[in-house]
Amino acid sequence: MAVISAIGILRLPDVYTRSHAATKSTTLAVLLSLIGTFIYFWASEDFISVRLLLGITFVFLTAPVAGHLITRAAYRSNVKLSESSTEDALENVIARPQNTDNKSGES
Repeated sequence: MAVISAIGILRLPDVYTRSHAATKSTTLAVLLSLIGTFIYFWASEDFISVRLLLGITFVFLTAPVAGHLITRAAYRSNVKLSESSTEDALENVIARPQNTDNKSGES
């Protein structure tokens, strides 16, 4: 999964698509590891770990949200889309801050 994430980060054109590639592959890798551990303990020792189930739920819910928030912060910080992007879907939804350099000294 790390190889897939690295390929996505290297080949994709901007921070938005790179974040998507990194978030999706790492979330999948962690979930598969936790699910594999859960199945192992369940099959070999008849032990159902509530901690593993909570960990799976926590990663499933928080990792995509964290990736989304990081990407949203990049958008609000005026990080440019790549030239190959055809549409800015958030243009009418989120107001980007304008350059607020106050060179006149007024507060």
